[in-house]
Amino acid sequence: MGKYRTHTTAVINEELIGQTVTVAGFVDTVRDHGGVQFVDLRDHYGILQVAMHDRSPAGSIQQTLPRETAVSVTGKILLRDKDTVNPKIATGTVELVPDDEFKILGRVDRQLPFEVGFGSPDAGEEARLKYRFLDLRRQKPHGNIVRRSEIFSYARRVMEEHGFLEIQTPILSASSPEGARDYLVPSRKHHGKFYALPQAPQIWKQLLMASGFDRYFQIAPCFRDEDARADRTAGEFYQLDLELAFADSEDVFEVAEKVLPALIEKFTDKPFDAAPFQRISHKDALLKYGSDKPDLRNPLVITDLSAEFADSDFKPFRGKTVRGIRVPKMGEKSKTFFKSMEEYALSIGMKGLGYVVLQDDGTLKGPIDKFLTDGSRAAIKQLSALEAGDVLYFIADSENNANKFAGLLRNEIAARCGLIDDSSFRICWIVDFPMFEEDDGVISFGHNPFSMPRGGISSLENENLPVRLGPLDILAEQYDLVINGVELASGAVRNHDPEIMLKAFEIAGLSEDVVREKFGALYSAFKFGPPPHAGMAVGMERLLMLLLGEENIREVIAFPLNGNAQDLLQGAPSEVSETQLREAHVKVR
Repeated sequence: MGKYRTHTTAVINEELIGQTVTVAGFVDTVRDHGGVQFVDLRDHYGILQVAMHDRSPAGSIQQTLPRETAVSVTGKILLRDKDTVNPKIATGTVELVPDDEFKILGRVDRQLPFEVGFGSPDAGEEARLKYRFLDLRRQKPHGNIVRRSEIFSYARRVMEEHGFLEIQTPILSASSPEGARDYLVPSRKHHGKFYALPQAPQIWKQLLMASGFDRYFQIAPCFRDEDARADRTAGEFYQLDLELAFADSEDVFEVAEKVLPALIEKFTDKPFDAAPFQRISHKDALLKYGSDKPDLRNPLVITDLSAEFADSDFKPFRGKTVRGIRVPKMGEKSKTFFKSMEEYALSIGMKGLGYVVLQDDGTLKGPIDKFLTDGSRAAIKQLSALEAGDVLYFIADSENNANKFAGLLRNEIAARCGLIDDSSFRICWIVDFPMFEEDDGVISFGHNPFSMPRGGISSLENENLPVRLGPLDILAEQYDLVINGVELASGAVRNHDPEIMLKAFEIAGLSEDVVREKFGALYSAFKFGPPPHAGMAVGMERLLMLLLGEENIREVIAFPLNGNAQDLLQGAPSEVSETQLREAHVKVR
């Protein structure tokens, strides 16, 4: 096979008994059994036991070879004694007996910073990232990166089977507002000007549609200067980016509902919702789940009780948005439980947490009951479908805060009560996003500025409509795909009409001159017969987290930045020389 090995552990089995082979790998463990020493030799594919007697040339292995030394060894494959068979490894019925000593290919000349073997536990994150090349020798991280490669490869194959053409788009690009900060690259040849690393291939893929390509995809690197979270890496990530010409949202849904099940079935055994996936409006998602990323494994549903307290004598509720969360059969919980939930509510910014419990005799008990009228008691029992033993929690605040707090409480209660089914994937589309949002009286795009408003130019100009719409009433042809509370993908029907584009940007406070300056290529392309088009992008690291059952996105990336956007392995970001700064026309201030 080569200079250093004739076989890998992947092909060593009982069929090779009696044959001489050469294997290469790392010293995983060394065990001295008094006269016989055993070395577990580990390569990319698995582990093989090497057995040596003290009198053999390799017998001094324990003294001369530290763990993780890279070695090559030649010997015969023999059958293990029955009482030494290891069913946990693929080569567990055989062992290698060396003819000669181990050949050292790579020395270890310092103490390992943490345990590295295939069965070793996690070390601290800082050490793991600083010595990531050692961490990746461990079984779980190593396996995650192998699976990442397999999933990426299979995703490409599935996309090609559905008629998509893979096209790479530029990395050095122009800055554009995608919702996060750009990474800027100074130009050496053009004094005072900058490239930007793409937050997404958004404009490029729309230009490809204008170029006559029918179905495009790529697994695209994207760069955003934003803070890390458990499900979002700082710096860079990859997305399965796709776009279809002469298409609307239904065409995109059809593709996604074929591609995603294919990936889930290939790489997990978990059951999942069958296509077509449930569709939930953005408004209903906020009302029923308190989030536009609802975890449908959680059975708790939020109820709107605002009307029952519009004229209430209870000041904290009167005129507020009031939400209720029914928790079945929780009335027997201890006072400690209710106290801990109140403490959680305070920790997320609420002023308190009221609740009632429905008794067997139909009466309500709890700190809120004394503020209720007989009419409101009957109404909230009916609206929340309360049964004996159920608890009803109340959240009262502004609409935005009530939605947010109710969503956080819904998730926290379900987690503490063990209500979430971790054995399945629950999938839904979130649709009917608002086109615009308002902050301190300023109107801006609520999601993606390149989306088509529902109703086209009529909705933007309030023409020929049965009801006049304000900017915040206009819906966009946008959609998110959510799995188990994780926003896995986002997409939209694109705005390909220059007139509609200009009007949408005008409402968001951006003039035609700004559109021409920032999006000149797209604006120009849309003057030359562009096809209607739609698409979406799937966050690949988030998909990997779901398929591999990981809680942190850094576990599915070969060389991730830490939570502070630092590369602890190579020391980035780092200072550069004055010469480099001058060449790029940059002055640090």
